[in-house]
Amino acid sequence: MESLVNLESFVKSAELAGFSSAARRLGLTPAAVSRNVAALEANLGVRLFQRSTRRLTLTEAGERFLQSVVGGLESIQAAIAGVSADHATPAGLLKVSLAPGFGMDYILPMLPAFRARYPQVKIDWHFENRHVDLIAEGYDAAIGGGFDLTPGVVARELARAHVVAVAAPAYMKGRKPPKRPEDLGGFDCIGMRSPQTGRVRNWALRGGRGRETALPLDPQITLNDPDAICRAARMGLGVAMVAMPNALADLEAGRLLRLLPGWYADLGPISLYFSSRSQMPGKLRAFVDFVTEQFRRQDLTKRFSAI
Repeated sequence: MESLVNLESFVKSAELAGFSSAARRLGLTPAAVSRNVAALEANLGVRLFQRSTRRLTLTEAGERFLQSVVGGLESIQAAIAGVSADHATPAGLLKVSLAPGFGMDYILPMLPAFRARYPQVKIDWHFENRHVDLIAEGYDAAIGGGFDLTPGVVARELARAHVVAVAAPAYMKGRKPPKRPEDLGGFDCIGMRSPQTGRVRNWALRGGRGRETALPLDPQITLNDPDAICRAARMGLGVAMVAMPNALADLEAGRLLRLLPGWYADLGPISLYFSSRSQMPGKLRAFVDFVTEQFRRQDLTKRFSAI
């Protein structure tokens, strides 16, 4: 009877095309994964991979073997997870990628309650302005927007990323509030330069009855960080287009005013991304359920909405 760990090492190495990627996914060292695959090949008496310094590719026999075992292995893993799920305490290292501003403002404050509930889960959170490859880089989850749903990854929407026009009360003092998007052309503008593309963002606002119009903005100040844009707006430097999560605390405290309340831009969903594996680890299931629960308790989905 072949060892389950040898089969898991083989399947993950085949799926991720490398021992190192498989090791990150399985929580092993690359050397251990390589030994497990070599032991499997020795037990079967057949070579499953062609190895080179750059690539790991399946042999013809390896292709056939993978197709034969992958479904059965998933069933065994699901059965093991199902039997232990009701009794297992979530534990292990939880590696999560978070958009910096959003993560620090909304997810990091959840950490004390999460740790109190699940003390055996160790935290490894990365605050970064990039879209990680969850499976290849060994992340359990990511929270943000705009991730590609690569094979094996699913998304649970938490809220919409609505963008609104804001300005400081001091800046608006003595100025006539705009009634239409076209009116913003007469105001000082704080522009957003995309960290990904390097281009200044152009905005098209949606209004009632399906209306949409481009904003006639000519930025006098251009920044590439949403938190810096909010701070510049608070300083009274002009009108800024800011996502509701970034502006929420300032809007609720009166430090910023929302202009054109009937208009907004929609950047798409803010989502919790994770692997679609049938046997979700207890630590990951606990995290997904906890974040979803906190969004509901804090009414964040509604508070982030510009509608």
